[in-house]
Amino acid sequence: MQLSEWQRGASRFDYRGHPIFYRDEGRGPALVCIHGFPTASWDWHKIWPALTARFRVIAPDMIGFGLSAKPRRYDYSLRDQASLHEALLAALGIAELHVLAHDYGDSVAQELLARHNERGAGNVKGLRIRSLCFLNGGLFPESHRARVAQKLLQSPLGPLLGRLMSERGFRASFAPIFGPHTQPTDAELATAWQLIAHNDGQRIAHRLIRYLAERRECRERWVGALQRTDVPLRFIDGPEDPVSGAHMAARYRELVPNPDVVLLEGIGHYPQLEAPVQVLQHYLEFVDLHSAR
Repeated sequence: MQLSEWQRGASRFDYRGHPIFYRDEGRGPALVCIHGFPTASWDWHKIWPALTARFRVIAPDMIGFGLSAKPRRYDYSLRDQASLHEALLAALGIAELHVLAHDYGDSVAQELLARHNERGAGNVKGLRIRSLCFLNGGLFPESHRARVAQKLLQSPLGPLLGRLMSERGFRASFAPIFGPHTQPTDAELATAWQLIAHNDGQRIAHRLIRYLAERRECRERWVGALQRTDVPLRFIDGPEDPVSGAHMAARYRELVPNPDVVLLEGIGHYPQLEAPVQVLQHYLEFVDLHSAR
């Protein structure tokens, strides 16, 4: 699937006065796919056909990302992105769902899980999460290893660096987080940059990166959500990822009761792009297992 085809199959809805791009395709139980930073829902395109054969799949570009609005003066936060998903799903009439999340989206999913836990099993209001699967991401801020570019964006130089960000610089910082034998192609890097630069998105990178501080601020809430939930969880991790690879999986095993962890040998930060067949196998196995129960 080309990006142009991905765009043609999309819809838009209004969130706080801003247009949000999303795809809604397939029939069956609802599945929400939550993308990472700094990319977009396009990250799911390699596994999209197989997912939509089993589920009704909803995947937005969160505000500030991809083909959605990127307002310059906006208080971007992970908690607001969780509210965006709730608003979209309410507009679509979806109350029960499975969740598949990656990177930045892991934290959004943790907030959704915390809200789910707070409502309790007997409360019919709000979203009910049937299962939650994480791909590489900063589930535990103390184990997240930020890249140099991320650290610089958090600094006082962040606004200037965002304005100066180029495709060449993006490629140099992005490719190393993939596995050594599963590097992105030139076309994939070009598409990722196209989505970042759409509507001058690089100019708000210093605002989006505030999520790293928000993870630390909400650490007890979001780690507690993993430790005190009845929702089935699985963590599929590419251990070659320098940001949230094998070390994040080890921390997950330390902190989460009855940890269900799958390591994809040789894979880096983007398992759904680097090893789509393996991700599908392990994800569908997980859903089928808990559906049978």
